[in-house]
Order: sequence, then C-alpha cells, then structure tokens
Amino acid sequence: MSIAENLAKINGLIRQYAKARKVQLLAVSKTKPIEAILQAHKAGQCAFGENYVQEGVEKITFCQEQGIELEWHFIGPLQSNKTKLVAEYFDWCQTVSREKIAQRLNDQRHPYQAPLNVLIQINISDEESKSGIRASDVWPLAEFILRQPRLKLRGLMAIPKATDNVLEQQEAFKQMHELFIALQKAFPQAPIDTLSMGMSDDMQTAIDQGSTMVRIGSAIFGARDYA
Repeated sequence: MSIAENLAKINGLIRQYAKARKVQLLAVSKTKPIEAILQAHKAGQCAFGENYVQEGVEKITFCQEQGIELEWHFIGPLQSNKTKLVAEYFDWCQTVSREKIAQRLNDQRHPYQAPLNVLIQINISDEESKSGIRASDVWPLAEFILRQPRLKLRGLMAIPKATDNVLEQQEAFKQMHELFIALQKAFPQAPIDTLSMGMSDDMQTAIDQGSTMVRIGSAIFGARDYA
C-alpha cells in the first residue's frame, strides 16, 4: 500500500475508535526520507514527529526553503546541548522532563516566535530504560513551565511499557488519562488539551482510554531501516 493509502486507513481507524472525539494523528517520520514526508503531506498530513534533532532540523529547513508549512514535533530524548535547535526549529517538544531542559528551551526560543508548545513526558510504567518523570513529580515541573513566557504547557506524553496484555495497556493509559484530567483541574487557566499516547500497536487502547494524539510511524511509512 502507498503512504496515502496507509494514511487513509489510519485516519479511518482513528475516527472509528474516537467516535465523536477529536484525536490528532502525528506521523512519526524519523529515519524516513523527505520524499516520504512530501507524499504524506500531499495526502493531507500536516503534523510530523522527529526523534533525532539534526535529522529533524534538516527536514524542517528543506520544507521552509520550499515554502511548505508543516507542524513539527520533537518526540525523542532531549539533551541539554540540543535544546537550542529544538527551541529554534520545532513547534512542539513532547519530551520535557526536567526544569533545566524547560529553562533552556524557554531562554533559547526567539522572542519573535510563538511560544514553544511542550508536553511533560511521564514514565508511567517506571521503566529504568525510559525517559520521563514519575506521575507524582508532575506538579512542580508543570508550575515551573507555566512560569516560562516562551513555553506553552499543552499536556502530557507517555510511552507505556510494551506488552501484549491488553489489560496492562488499559491500566497504563487509564492512569495517564486520570493524571491529565487532574492537571487540567489544577491549572484551569492553562491551555492543557493534549494527551499524547498510543502508537501503531496500541492505538485503539490508547484512544479508548482518552488519548487526544496518537504517534504513528511504521503503519504509515513502513518498517524502518536503522542500518
């Protein structure tokens, strides 16, 4: 199937699972060539996620030079020495989990740019190999981000532990949704509207449990070659 056909299929499934709710599709284009992104854009996709800073910047720069306006999300682990590029080039950073990173993103965002949309990454399954903070630590970080004039806190992001057990999937996503609702209630003045969770293998469960954004890569672009 073509990228356009894959997108049509995924969008149909999202509408089916979400029913009347709005769920945004983020096309994860890491390791994929710019030609694949252009095909997806031609088919109507406008939001793309990149895991690697330099690769993302190259794609963003190409599209800007061609006059192609897309929405770019950084969704990978972020080190301090890469925050400047994310602050300057991306529209969203979904993986904020430390005050230091939030501070650098704020300070390095140009005043003439719109505030950088950020999500706090939660390590909901408490995996040592995963980035993110514990759910109980979200409150001080949220308060810190809300004090930064060039950042806009939009919600939460998570990558739960990979499992074939649907009940375990449901529980992790349910906990994320409860935390998301609590965050909205704690900071009613903030535009907290995004719960980014769910990928190709667990999209339906994530949407059933309240996801507002799913991050889909291989189901759109095909398997990745990391060689």
